[in-house]
Amino acid sequence: MPTPPDPPAAPPAAPSSGESRVPDLLRTAAAYAWRIIVVGIVVQAAFSVLGQFHRIAVAVFLGLVLTTLLRPAAGLLARHMPRPLAVAVTLIGGITAVLAVLALIGEIVADQRSSLEKEFVAGIDRIERRLEDPPFRLPADSFDDLQSRIGKLLASHRSTLISEALSGASRLLEVLTVLALALFCAVFFTHSGHQQWQWLCDQLPPAARPRFTTASHAAWRTFTGYTHGILLVAATNATLVGIALTALGVPLALPLALLEFAAAFIPLIGSPLALAVATVVALATKGPLTALLVVALIVIIGQIEGHLLHPIVMSWAVRLHPVVVALAVVGGAVAAGIIGAVVAVPLVAVLWSVHQALRKADNDPSNSGNQTNDRST
Repeated sequence: MPTPPDPPAAPPAAPSSGESRVPDLLRTAAAYAWRIIVVGIVVQAAFSVLGQFHRIAVAVFLGLVLTTLLRPAAGLLARHMPRPLAVAVTLIGGITAVLAVLALIGEIVADQRSSLEKEFVAGIDRIERRLEDPPFRLPADSFDDLQSRIGKLLASHRSTLISEALSGASRLLEVLTVLALALFCAVFFTHSGHQQWQWLCDQLPPAARPRFTTASHAAWRTFTGYTHGILLVAATNATLVGIALTALGVPLALPLALLEFAAAFIPLIGSPLALAVATVVALATKGPLTALLVVALIVIIGQIEGHLLHPIVMSWAVRLHPVVVALAVVGGAVAAGIIGAVVAVPLVAVLWSVHQALRKADNDPSNSGNQTNDRST
């Protein structure tokens, strides 16, 4: 018996007049847009909450940085002595080294103070005479007028300057408090950081532990590599600057080299700013020719740092495109000033390494099988 033919399929429902006017591209863009807005609101809320506790966040960050520096030495000493004693010896040795360097800087500045004042006065006189000569031809009394204006400005804003000095003293107390808390955290992170992290992992659901462990290992490996790498870059820059300034006869070569060391922790912009200070010192004490040589030194150091040190030293931590580094530094500086500029690049590096580690773990068949077994258990 022949089978009856299938009934005709129902025609697709006609879209409403409103949907027919909206292109698919715009509908997709709108779907992404509201999700991006929600993510932005959550990120803004998270940063606003962290902003209320920024001193604690900075202390923990500095504590982690100190841990990356102290832990290798403490691990070596722990092979020959109890670990608490190894941590104490490492900490005392680090503090002693820092205080010795600061004392050396103070002694150098104190020894060169009188001669430095004379050189600055003579240098300013040379600059004034050069500005009075062609092609500038500034009138001689313009500098006297400028000095009088500066004196009147300081006198009229004396109360403001005093209040700023008092606020600076309170900020100094806050800085010392943050450093003390960072040192306190570093001691316990160095002594028993692994046990603390294991306790935190145990508080998570069993299904989330493998991914969290993978992410945490990638984050710590990247953060440690970045810290050691930027420390090596800063030490290399400071050594080159110290040698060059000493060869040029610029005074305060060691303090300026240490300023370069500290500024190198802000990628791209820190080193030029520190060398700009050295340029001003060279201009005031040694004249424009030496200052031009220091400017050339800025270019040379920048090329060495950007094309040699960072690609070689930082490649074993994580490699970020220079545009990403620049955007991270500027964004961090806008969001949180100098601290933000310092923290932004390692934060981006850690997030990127975590993303790569999780994506690699998701694409690994053996790892997915392990995760399935962990969920079944």
